[in-house]
Amino acid sequence: MEFKTGAELLDFCEKQGCAIYQAIVLQEKTMYEKKDVEIYEQMKINLKVMRDSVKNVLEGKEVSRGQIIGGEAKKLRKRYKTEIPVCGMTMAKAISYALATMETNATMGKIVAAPTAGSCGILPAILLSIENTHQISEQLLLNGLLTAGAIGTIIAKNATLSGAEGGCQAEVGSASAMGAAAIIEMMGGTPKQALDGAAIALKNLMGLICDPIAGLVEAPCSKRNAIGTANALISAEMALAGIESVIPFDEVVDAMFQVGRMMPCTLRETAEGGVAATPTGKQIKQQIFQKHL
Repeated sequence: MEFKTGAELLDFCEKQGCAIYQAIVLQEKTMYEKKDVEIYEQMKINLKVMRDSVKNVLEGKEVSRGQIIGGEAKKLRKRYKTEIPVCGMTMAKAISYALATMETNATMGKIVAAPTAGSCGILPAILLSIENTHQISEQLLLNGLLTAGAIGTIIAKNATLSGAEGGCQAEVGSASAMGAAAIIEMMGGTPKQALDGAAIALKNLMGLICDPIAGLVEAPCSKRNAIGTANALISAEMALAGIESVIPFDEVVDAMFQVGRMMPCTLRETAEGGVAATPTGKQIKQQIFQKHL
């Protein structure tokens, strides 16, 4: 029993009358002979690492600094604690959590690559912000992680999660799709809505290049995690309202893969194009490498 496509997963869920996370639990039990408690214990570990990656930055006394980024998460938290956020409290908190996780990653802290280090801020941001504003139980959060994992696994099987192979659309785009599906099921949406939300999220970021300044997973990666987080929330909102994706999830995944293959190497994690190749981007790279000589 293995779900290779979104269509297979949806067909199973509709016939069995179950959610995506329930189908994934059954898949894990069948393929790997795991018990429910083992599956959920692993999800608890992942969730704790996500919490810590946010908490250590936002509640730490020291400013978490990488080579380029650092301190942005606390700045955003200060704003939403003292001002009315332009984009609403849920979104503002989510963005700060995404930035915090990316700061943890930049300082070699422990993160969950969900699905990659370059997109590690999106899923924690979504889960923890929704938990705070909608009083979501830990059990629902764990279910959300399983739903997200299902979407990520299908994308990996049929396309790519690698920025070097598919650009940032494959990293941040996939994480955003995973997050959208997780939100939808946590909020009581159907498997069909979850796949529609994932498809919408992936479409919204299709064509996004990977151009890390100085080759580091910091900038523009950090702020793209913020955008991926917002995109997931927006896509979930639309899908929960009954708005469908015109193009089915599996076709969107295939299209993303084809777009990635069309991208020149300069736009796929080589730091030879995009903002990495700007005068300022080159200057930052030179300063970093000179500092470590």
